[in-house]
Amino acid sequence: MALALDYAARTDVGLVRSRNEDSGYAGPHLLAVADGMGGHAGGNVASSIVLARIAPLDGDSHGSDDALELLAAAISQANRDLSAAMAADPTLAGMGTTLSALMRAGPAGLAVVHIGDSRAYLLRDDRFTQITKDHSFVQTLVDSGQISEQEAEHHPQRALVTRVLTGNSDDDPDLTMRQARVGDRYLICSDGLSDVVAPATIHEIVAAGHNPEVTSGRLIDLALKSGAPDNITVVIADIVDPSTSPPVAPQIVGAAAERRIGDLETAAAASPASKAAALRRKVTGVGPDHDGVLLAEDDHGRRRWARILAVLTLALVVVFAGLYAAYDWTQRQYYVGLADGQVAVYQGVPQSLGSWSLSHVQRRTDITPADLPPHEAQAVSGQVSVGDATQVDNTIRQLEEAAARCRALKAQKQLCGTPADLTPATPDPRPTPTSTALIPGIPQGAAPGPGGAGAGSTSGATAGSVTMYGRVPASTRQPAVAPVAPAPGGAR
Repeated sequence: MALALDYAARTDVGLVRSRNEDSGYAGPHLLAVADGMGGHAGGNVASSIVLARIAPLDGDSHGSDDALELLAAAISQANRDLSAAMAADPTLAGMGTTLSALMRAGPAGLAVVHIGDSRAYLLRDDRFTQITKDHSFVQTLVDSGQISEQEAEHHPQRALVTRVLTGNSDDDPDLTMRQARVGDRYLICSDGLSDVVAPATIHEIVAAGHNPEVTSGRLIDLALKSGAPDNITVVIADIVDPSTSPPVAPQIVGAAAERRIGDLETAAAASPASKAAALRRKVTGVGPDHDGVLLAEDDHGRRRWARILAVLTLALVVVFAGLYAAYDWTQRQYYVGLADGQVAVYQGVPQSLGSWSLSHVQRRTDITPADLPPHEAQAVSGQVSVGDATQVDNTIRQLEEAAARCRALKAQKQLCGTPADLTPATPDPRPTPTSTALIPGIPQGAAPGPGGAGAGSTSGATAGSVTMYGRVPASTRQPAVAPVAPAPGGAR
Protein backbone atom coordinates (compact mmCIF):
# COMPACT_ATOMS: atom_id res chain seq x y z
CA MET A 1 0.00 0.00 0.00
CA ALA A 2 1.32 3.41 -0.97
CA LEU A 3 1.77 5.94 1.82
CA ALA A 4 1.94 9.72 1.99
CA LEU A 5 3.06 12.35 4.47
CA ASP A 6 0.92 15.11 5.96
CA TYR A 7 3.37 17.49 7.64
CA ALA A 8 4.16 20.87 9.16
CA ALA A 9 7.37 22.64 10.19
CA ARG A 10 7.62 25.43 12.75
CA THR A 11 10.46 27.29 14.43
CA ASP A 12 11.08 30.08 16.93
CA VAL A 13 14.23 31.90 17.96
CA GLY A 14 13.31 31.47 21.67
CA LEU A 15 13.43 33.97 24.50
CA VAL A 16 17.20 34.33 24.91
CA ARG A 17 18.95 33.96 21.55
CA SER A 18 19.04 36.86 19.08
CA ARG A 19 19.44 34.67 15.98
CA ASN A 20 17.97 31.38 14.82
CA GLU A 21 20.67 28.77 14.15
CA ASP A 22 18.15 25.94 13.60
CA SER A 23 16.96 24.91 10.14
CA GLY A 24 13.94 22.75 9.43
CA TYR A 25 12.53 21.11 6.31
CA ALA A 26 9.30 19.22 5.65
CA GLY A 27 8.37 17.84 2.23
CA PRO A 28 6.48 14.91 0.70
CA HIS A 29 9.53 12.62 0.83
CA LEU A 30 11.89 14.24 3.36
CA LEU A 31 11.69 15.56 6.92
CA ALA A 32 14.75 17.14 8.59
CA VAL A 33 15.92 19.29 11.50
CA ALA A 34 19.48 20.67 11.82
CA ASP A 35 20.62 22.55 14.94
CA GLY A 36 23.65 24.68 14.09
CA MET A 37 26.38 25.60 16.52
CA GLY A 38 29.41 27.83 16.37
CA GLY A 39 28.38 30.86 18.35
CA HIS A 40 28.66 34.23 16.66
CA ALA A 41 30.37 32.84 13.59
CA GLY A 42 28.36 30.23 11.77
CA GLY A 43 25.81 27.95 13.42
CA ASN A 44 23.13 29.27 11.08
CA VAL A 45 25.46 28.80 8.11
CA ALA A 46 26.24 25.20 9.05
CA SER A 47 22.61 24.10 9.42
CA SER A 48 21.67 25.84 6.14
CA ILE A 49 24.51 24.22 4.18
CA VAL A 50 23.58 20.72 5.35
CA LEU A 51 19.87 21.12 4.57
CA ALA A 52 20.72 22.59 1.18
CA ARG A 53 22.69 19.44 0.36
CA ILE A 54 20.00 16.92 1.39
CA ALA A 55 16.94 18.88 0.16
CA PRO A 56 17.27 17.66 -3.47
CA LEU A 57 16.51 14.14 -2.19
CA ASP A 58 12.92 15.29 -1.68
CA GLY A 59 12.40 15.66 -5.42
CA ASP A 60 11.27 12.09 -6.02
CA SER A 61 10.65 8.77 -4.28
CA HIS A 62 13.53 6.37 -3.70
CA GLY A 63 13.79 2.64 -3.50
CA SER A 64 14.41 0.99 -0.16
CA ASP A 65 17.69 -0.52 -1.41
CA ASP A 66 19.44 2.72 -2.28
CA ALA A 67 17.87 5.18 0.20
CA LEU A 68 20.55 4.81 2.87
CA GLU A 69 23.33 5.07 0.29
CA LEU A 70 21.81 8.25 -1.12
CA LEU A 71 21.55 9.77 2.34
CA ALA A 72 25.09 8.76 3.29
CA ALA A 73 26.46 10.27 0.08
CA ALA A 74 24.52 13.53 0.62
CA ILE A 75 25.78 13.84 4.23
CA SER A 76 29.36 13.17 3.14
CA GLN A 77 29.10 15.91 0.53
CA ALA A 78 27.50 18.27 3.06
CA ASN A 79 30.46 17.69 5.37
CA ARG A 80 32.85 18.59 2.55
CA ASP A 81 30.78 21.72 1.93
CA LEU A 82 31.24 22.69 5.59
CA SER A 83 34.99 22.21 5.34
CA ALA A 84 35.17 24.28 2.14
CA ALA A 85 33.10 27.08 3.68
CA MET A 86 35.41 27.30 6.70
CA ALA A 87 38.48 27.30 4.46
CA ALA A 88 37.03 30.17 2.42
CA ASP A 89 35.96 32.18 5.46
CA PRO A 90 38.12 31.80 8.60
CA THR A 91 35.44 33.49 10.72
CA LEU A 92 33.34 30.33 10.28
CA ALA A 93 36.00 28.09 11.85
CA GLY A 94 34.53 25.78 14.49
CA MET A 95 30.98 25.74 13.16
CA GLY A 96 28.98 22.53 13.08
CA THR A 97 25.46 21.17 13.13
CA THR A 98 23.32 18.28 14.27
CA LEU A 99 21.03 16.51 11.80
CA SER A 100 18.01 14.26 12.26
CA ALA A 101 16.17 13.35 9.05
CA LEU A 102 13.64 10.84 7.72
CA MET A 103 13.34 10.02 4.02
CA ARG A 104 10.75 7.84 2.34
CA ALA A 105 12.18 4.64 0.90
CA GLY A 106 9.99 2.38 -1.16
CA PRO A 107 6.27 1.84 -0.59
CA ALA A 108 6.40 1.79 3.23
CA GLY A 109 9.98 2.33 4.30
CA LEU A 110 11.71 5.22 6.04
CA ALA A 111 15.46 5.83 5.97
CA VAL A 112 16.67 7.57 9.12
CA VAL A 113 19.88 9.57 9.46
CA HIS A 114 20.96 11.01 12.80
CA ILE A 115 23.96 12.75 14.35
CA GLY A 116 24.03 15.00 17.43
CA ASP A 117 21.33 15.63 20.05
CA SER A 118 18.34 16.65 17.95
CA ARG A 119 15.73 13.93 18.27
CA ALA A 120 13.16 11.90 16.33
CA TYR A 121 10.14 10.35 18.05
CA LEU A 122 7.41 7.94 16.91
CA LEU A 123 3.83 7.87 18.17
CA ARG A 124 2.23 4.52 17.27
CA ASP A 125 -0.91 3.17 18.94
CA ASP A 126 -0.48 5.78 21.70
CA ARG A 127 3.03 4.49 22.46
CA PHE A 128 5.55 7.33 22.27
CA THR A 129 9.19 6.33 21.74
CA GLN A 130 12.44 8.08 20.90
CA ILE A 131 13.84 6.42 17.76
CA THR A 132 17.21 8.20 17.79
CA LYS A 133 19.90 8.11 20.45
CA ASP A 134 21.61 11.35 21.50
CA HIS A 135 25.29 11.65 20.71
CA SER A 136 25.98 13.46 23.97
CA PHE A 137 28.10 13.22 27.09
CA VAL A 138 25.04 12.64 29.27
CA GLN A 139 23.87 9.77 27.05
CA THR A 140 27.23 8.04 27.58
CA LEU A 141 26.61 8.30 31.33
CA VAL A 142 23.18 6.71 30.87
CA ASP A 143 24.58 3.95 28.65
CA SER A 144 27.25 3.13 31.24
CA GLY A 145 24.68 3.02 34.04
CA GLN A 146 26.15 5.97 35.95
CA ILE A 147 22.89 7.98 35.84
CA SER A 148 19.25 7.21 35.03
CA GLU A 149 17.16 8.54 32.15
CA GLN A 150 15.32 10.76 34.63
CA GLU A 151 18.59 12.19 35.99
CA ALA A 152 19.79 12.83 32.43
CA GLU A 153 16.81 15.13 31.79
CA HIS A 154 18.16 17.66 34.32
CA HIS A 155 21.91 17.00 34.16
CA PRO A 156 23.90 20.28 34.02
CA GLN A 157 26.08 18.96 31.16
CA ARG A 158 23.30 17.65 28.94
CA ALA A 159 24.21 20.21 26.24
CA LEU A 160 27.64 18.65 25.60
CA VAL A 161 27.54 16.74 22.29
CA THR A 162 30.06 14.08 21.33
CA ARG A 163 29.31 13.82 17.60
CA VAL A 164 28.08 16.42 15.07
CA LEU A 165 28.83 17.40 11.48
CA THR A 166 31.93 19.64 11.62
CA GLY A 167 33.55 19.16 8.21
CA ASN A 168 35.76 16.29 9.40
CA SER A 169 35.79 13.09 7.38
CA ASP A 170 35.13 10.95 10.46
CA ASP A 171 31.83 12.64 11.35
CA ASP A 172 29.75 9.51 10.74
CA PRO A 173 25.99 9.64 11.37
CA ASP A 174 23.75 6.75 12.38
CA LEU A 175 21.84 5.28 9.40
CA THR A 176 18.87 2.94 9.95
CA MET A 177 15.70 1.74 8.20
CA ARG A 178 12.18 1.67 9.62
CA GLN A 179 8.80 0.44 8.43
CA ALA A 180 6.02 3.01 8.37
CA ARG A 181 2.28 2.42 8.52
CA VAL A 182 -0.85 4.53 8.28
CA GLY A 183 -1.60 6.21 11.59
CA ASP A 184 2.03 6.70 12.63
CA ARG A 185 3.02 10.19 13.70
CA TYR A 186 6.66 11.30 13.64
CA LEU A 187 8.17 14.24 15.52
CA ILE A 188 11.64 15.64 14.79
CA CYS A 189 12.83 18.46 17.03
CA SER A 190 15.89 20.37 18.15
CA ASP A 191 16.97 20.28 21.80
CA GLY A 192 15.27 23.66 22.26
CA LEU A 193 12.10 21.60 22.78
CA SER A 194 13.37 18.36 24.36
CA ASP A 195 15.61 20.12 26.91
CA VAL A 196 12.83 22.23 28.45
CA VAL A 197 9.69 20.11 28.01
CA ALA A 198 9.39 16.69 29.66
CA PRO A 199 8.90 13.66 27.38
CA ALA A 200 5.57 12.89 29.04
CA THR A 201 4.30 16.39 28.23
CA ILE A 202 5.53 16.17 24.62
CA HIS A 203 3.73 12.83 24.35
CA GLU A 204 0.50 14.38 25.63
CA ILE A 205 0.59 17.18 23.04
CA VAL A 206 1.59 14.91 20.14
CA ALA A 207 -1.16 12.41 21.00
CA ALA A 208 -3.89 15.03 21.48
CA GLY A 209 -5.29 14.41 17.97
CA HIS A 210 -4.71 17.82 16.38
CA ASN A 211 -3.34 18.16 12.87
CA PRO A 212 0.43 18.64 12.32
CA GLU A 213 0.17 22.43 11.97
CA VAL A 214 -1.71 22.89 15.27
CA THR A 215 0.41 20.31 17.07
CA SER A 216 3.71 21.89 16.03
CA GLY A 217 2.45 25.31 17.10
CA ARG A 218 1.42 24.00 20.52
CA LEU A 219 4.82 22.42 21.07
CA ILE A 220 6.54 25.73 20.21
CA ASP A 221 4.23 27.62 22.58
CA LEU A 222 4.90 25.11 25.36
CA ALA A 223 8.66 25.56 24.99
CA LEU A 224 8.24 29.34 25.12
CA LYS A 225 6.22 29.08 28.33
CA SER A 226 9.01 26.92 29.77
CA GLY A 227 11.61 29.67 29.27
CA ALA A 228 12.94 28.76 25.79
CA PRO A 229 16.66 29.51 26.35
CA ASP A 230 17.49 28.06 22.90
CA ASN A 231 16.07 28.06 19.37
CA ILE A 232 13.10 25.70 18.97
CA THR A 233 12.37 23.80 15.75
CA VAL A 234 9.64 21.20 15.30
CA VAL A 235 8.66 19.03 12.33
CA ILE A 236 5.50 16.89 12.65
CA ALA A 237 4.47 14.33 10.01
CA ASP A 238 1.56 11.88 9.86
CA ILE A 239 1.66 8.73 7.73
CA VAL A 240 -1.59 8.86 5.74
CA ASP A 241 -3.39 7.27 2.81
CA PRO A 242 -2.54 9.43 -0.23
CA SER A 243 -6.16 9.25 -1.44
CA THR A 244 -7.30 11.17 1.65
CA SER A 245 -4.50 13.73 1.83
CA PRO A 246 -4.34 16.83 -0.41
CA PRO A 247 -0.88 17.92 -1.63
CA VAL A 248 1.03 20.20 0.72
CA ALA A 249 3.90 22.41 -0.42
CA PRO A 250 7.32 21.82 1.18
CA GLN A 251 8.12 24.04 4.13
CA ILE A 252 11.52 25.50 5.00
CA VAL A 253 11.95 27.26 8.35
CA GLY A 254 14.70 28.85 10.43
CA ALA A 255 18.17 29.81 9.25
CA ALA A 256 17.79 28.04 5.89
CA ALA A 257 14.68 30.09 5.11
CA GLU A 258 16.32 33.34 6.19
CA ARG A 259 19.45 32.70 4.11
CA ARG A 260 17.40 31.74 1.04
CA ILE A 261 19.71 28.86 0.09
CA GLY A 262 19.33 28.31 -3.65
CA ASP A 263 19.43 24.51 -3.62
CA LEU A 264 16.71 24.40 -0.97
CA GLU A 265 14.33 26.66 -2.86
CA THR A 266 14.97 24.88 -6.16
CA ALA A 267 14.31 21.47 -4.62
CA ALA A 268 11.17 22.65 -2.89
CA ALA A 269 9.76 24.38 -5.96
CA ALA A 270 10.46 21.35 -8.18
CA SER A 271 8.79 18.80 -5.93
CA PRO A 272 5.57 17.11 -7.10
CA ALA A 273 3.69 18.42 -4.07
CA SER A 274 4.71 21.99 -4.80
CA LYS A 275 3.61 21.70 -8.43
CA ALA A 276 0.28 20.17 -7.39
CA ALA A 277 -0.30 22.91 -4.81
CA ALA A 278 0.50 25.60 -7.38
CA LEU A 279 -1.97 24.04 -9.83
CA ARG A 280 -4.65 23.88 -7.16
CA ARG A 281 -4.14 27.59 -6.33
CA LYS A 282 -4.44 28.46 -10.04
CA VAL A 283 -7.71 26.51 -10.45
CA THR A 284 -9.41 27.35 -7.14
CA GLY A 285 -7.91 30.75 -6.37
CA VAL A 286 -6.99 29.58 -2.87
CA GLY A 287 -3.90 31.40 -1.68
CA PRO A 288 -0.71 29.89 -0.32
CA ASP A 289 -1.77 30.45 3.28
CA HIS A 290 -4.34 27.67 2.84
CA ASP A 291 -2.09 25.19 1.07
CA GLY A 292 1.12 25.64 3.03
CA VAL A 293 3.99 27.98 2.25
CA LEU A 294 7.43 27.51 0.79
CA LEU A 295 9.06 29.67 3.44
CA ALA A 296 6.89 29.29 6.54
CA GLU A 297 6.09 32.59 8.31
CA ASP A 298 5.27 32.94 12.01
CA ASP A 299 2.43 34.90 13.50
CA HIS A 300 4.76 37.62 14.81
CA GLY A 301 2.19 39.49 16.90
CA ARG A 302 1.01 36.40 18.73
CA ARG A 303 4.56 35.22 19.33
CA ARG A 304 5.65 38.62 20.60
CA TRP A 305 2.92 38.61 23.23
CA ALA A 306 3.69 34.98 24.07
CA ARG A 307 7.31 35.94 24.68
CA ILE A 308 6.39 38.93 26.80
CA LEU A 309 4.01 36.80 28.89
CA ALA A 310 6.62 34.07 29.25
CA VAL A 311 9.29 36.56 30.35
CA LEU A 312 6.97 38.18 32.89
CA THR A 313 5.90 34.80 34.22
CA LEU A 314 9.50 33.68 34.52
CA ALA A 315 10.46 36.92 36.28
CA LEU A 316 7.64 36.53 38.82
CA VAL A 317 8.59 32.92 39.45
CA VAL A 318 12.23 33.92 40.01
CA VAL A 319 11.26 36.76 42.39
CA PHE A 320 8.89 34.64 44.47
CA ALA A 321 11.32 31.74 44.49
CA GLY A 322 14.04 34.06 45.75
CA LEU A 323 11.81 35.50 48.48
CA TYR A 324 10.71 32.07 49.60
CA ALA A 325 14.30 30.79 49.63
CA ALA A 326 15.38 33.78 51.75
CA TYR A 327 12.49 33.33 54.21
CA ASP A 328 13.12 29.59 54.39
CA TRP A 329 16.76 30.30 55.27
CA THR A 330 15.78 32.69 58.08
CA GLN A 331 13.50 30.04 59.59
CA ARG A 332 16.39 27.61 59.81
CA GLN A 333 18.40 30.02 62.00
CA TYR A 334 18.25 30.26 65.81
CA TYR A 335 19.48 32.72 68.40
CA VAL A 336 19.33 33.17 72.20
CA GLY A 337 17.86 36.30 73.72
CA LEU A 338 15.49 37.47 76.48
CA ALA A 339 11.75 36.98 76.57
CA ASP A 340 9.94 38.52 79.58
CA GLY A 341 13.24 38.73 81.45
CA GLN A 342 14.15 35.08 80.93
CA VAL A 343 16.57 33.43 78.54
CA ALA A 344 14.75 32.03 75.50
CA VAL A 345 15.56 30.42 72.15
CA TYR A 346 14.23 32.26 69.11
CA GLN A 347 13.68 30.65 65.70
CA GLY A 348 14.48 33.01 62.83
CA VAL A 349 16.61 36.13 62.68
CA PRO A 350 16.29 39.24 64.92
CA GLN A 351 14.89 41.42 62.13
CA SER A 352 11.52 42.38 60.76
CA LEU A 353 9.94 43.51 57.53
CA GLY A 354 7.66 46.32 58.58
CA SER A 355 5.29 44.80 61.13
CA TRP A 356 6.24 41.25 60.14
CA SER A 357 8.79 39.79 62.55
CA LEU A 358 11.19 37.25 61.11
CA SER A 359 11.54 35.40 64.44
CA HIS A 360 9.45 33.92 67.24
CA VAL A 361 10.09 32.29 70.62
CA GLN A 362 10.69 28.63 70.07
CA ARG A 363 11.73 27.61 73.59
CA ARG A 364 11.76 29.25 77.03
CA THR A 365 14.04 28.57 80.03
CA ASP A 366 13.97 29.55 83.71
CA ILE A 367 17.37 31.27 83.46
CA THR A 368 17.63 35.02 84.07
CA PRO A 369 20.62 37.25 83.30
CA ALA A 370 21.29 37.51 87.08
CA ASP A 371 21.87 33.74 87.10
CA LEU A 372 24.75 33.96 84.63
CA PRO A 373 28.37 35.12 84.69
CA PRO A 374 28.79 38.74 83.54
CA HIS A 375 29.92 37.91 80.02
CA GLU A 376 27.08 35.48 79.30
CA ALA A 377 24.54 37.77 80.96
CA GLN A 378 25.60 40.66 78.75
CA ALA A 379 25.51 38.43 75.64
CA VAL A 380 21.98 37.07 76.17
CA SER A 381 20.74 40.57 76.92
CA GLY A 382 21.40 41.16 73.23
CA GLN A 383 21.18 38.21 70.86
CA VAL A 384 23.50 35.24 70.61
CA SER A 385 23.37 33.44 67.27
CA VAL A 386 23.49 29.66 67.63
CA GLY A 387 23.19 28.72 63.94
CA ASP A 388 20.87 25.86 63.10
CA ALA A 389 18.65 23.60 65.22
CA THR A 390 21.41 21.05 65.87
CA GLN A 391 23.33 23.58 67.98
CA VAL A 392 20.43 24.81 70.13
CA ASP A 393 20.48 21.99 72.71
CA ASN A 394 24.23 22.34 73.22
CA THR A 395 23.98 26.11 73.75
CA ILE A 396 21.12 25.83 76.25
CA ARG A 397 22.91 23.06 78.11
CA GLN A 398 26.01 25.27 78.49
CA LEU A 399 23.90 28.18 79.77
CA GLU A 400 22.10 25.92 82.26
CA GLU A 401 25.43 24.62 83.55
CA ALA A 402 26.79 28.17 83.87
CA ALA A 403 23.63 29.27 85.71
CA ALA A 404 23.79 26.31 88.10
CA ARG A 405 27.45 27.04 88.84
CA CYS A 406 26.74 30.72 89.49
CA ARG A 407 23.82 29.94 91.81
CA ALA A 408 26.00 27.56 93.80
CA LEU A 409 28.80 30.14 94.08
CA LYS A 410 26.41 32.85 95.15
CA ALA A 411 24.99 30.57 97.80
CA GLN A 412 28.56 30.32 99.18
CA LYS A 413 29.02 34.10 98.98
CA GLN A 414 31.53 33.82 96.13
CA LEU A 415 31.87 35.71 92.88
CA CYS A 416 30.71 34.18 89.62
CA GLY A 417 32.62 34.65 86.40
CA THR A 418 36.04 35.56 87.92
CA PRO A 419 38.95 33.48 89.27
CA ALA A 420 37.17 33.67 92.65
CA ASP A 421 34.66 31.10 91.46
CA LEU A 422 37.48 28.57 91.23
CA THR A 423 39.14 29.22 94.66
CA PRO A 424 37.08 30.09 97.75
CA ALA A 425 37.98 33.45 99.30
CA THR A 426 40.05 33.38 102.56
CA PRO A 427 38.21 35.09 105.45
CA ASP A 428 39.89 38.26 106.80
CA PRO A 429 40.21 38.01 110.64
CA ARG A 430 40.16 41.78 111.04
CA PRO A 431 36.91 43.45 112.03
CA THR A 432 34.83 44.94 109.25
CA PRO A 433 33.63 48.53 109.55
CA THR A 434 29.88 48.69 109.55
CA SER A 435 29.92 51.52 107.01
CA THR A 436 30.86 49.09 104.21
CA ALA A 437 27.36 47.71 104.26
CA LEU A 438 26.23 50.94 102.63
CA ILE A 439 27.99 50.10 99.34
CA PRO A 440 25.82 48.03 97.05
CA GLY A 441 27.48 44.81 95.97
CA ILE A 442 29.72 44.43 99.08
CA PRO A 443 28.10 42.07 101.61
CA GLN A 444 28.01 42.75 105.32
CA GLY A 445 31.39 41.87 106.90
CA ALA A 446 33.71 42.81 104.01
CA ALA A 447 36.54 45.28 104.65
CA PRO A 448 39.43 46.90 102.78
CA GLY A 449 42.85 45.39 103.39
CA PRO A 450 45.83 47.06 104.93
CA GLY A 451 47.43 47.93 101.60
CA GLY A 452 44.63 50.28 100.62
CA ALA A 453 40.99 50.17 99.78
CA GLY A 454 39.82 46.79 98.64
CA ALA A 455 42.95 44.74 99.38
CA GLY A 456 42.27 41.42 101.07
CA SER A 457 38.49 41.54 100.49
CA THR A 458 36.56 38.49 101.62
CA SER A 459 33.23 39.41 100.08
CA GLY A 460 33.86 38.72 96.43
CA ALA A 461 34.54 42.38 95.50
CA THR A 462 37.87 43.10 93.86
CA ALA A 463 40.19 45.98 94.81
CA GLY A 464 38.32 49.26 94.69
CA SER A 465 35.35 47.48 93.12
CA VAL A 466 31.65 47.61 93.83
CA THR A 467 30.90 44.66 91.54
CA MET A 468 27.87 42.64 92.60
CA TYR A 469 27.44 38.85 92.37
CA GLY A 470 26.88 38.66 88.67
CA ARG A 471 26.72 41.74 86.51
CA VAL A 472 23.35 43.43 86.24
CA PRO A 473 22.27 46.08 83.79
CA ALA A 474 23.60 49.56 84.56
CA SER A 475 20.10 50.89 85.06
CA THR A 476 19.67 48.68 88.14
CA ARG A 477 22.96 49.59 89.80
CA GLN A 478 22.84 52.03 92.74
CA PRO A 479 25.54 54.52 93.75
CA ALA A 480 27.21 54.30 97.15
CA VAL A 481 25.43 56.39 99.79
CA ALA A 482 28.41 56.69 102.17
CA PRO A 483 32.19 56.58 101.88
CA VAL A 484 34.09 53.46 102.89
CA ALA A 485 35.76 53.83 106.29
CA PRO A 486 39.52 53.14 106.16
CA ALA A 487 40.84 50.04 107.91
CA PRO A 488 42.91 50.56 111.03
CA GLY A 489 46.40 51.51 110.13
CA GLY A 490 45.54 52.19 106.52
CA ALA A 491 45.44 55.46 104.66
CA ARG A 492 43.68 56.54 101.53
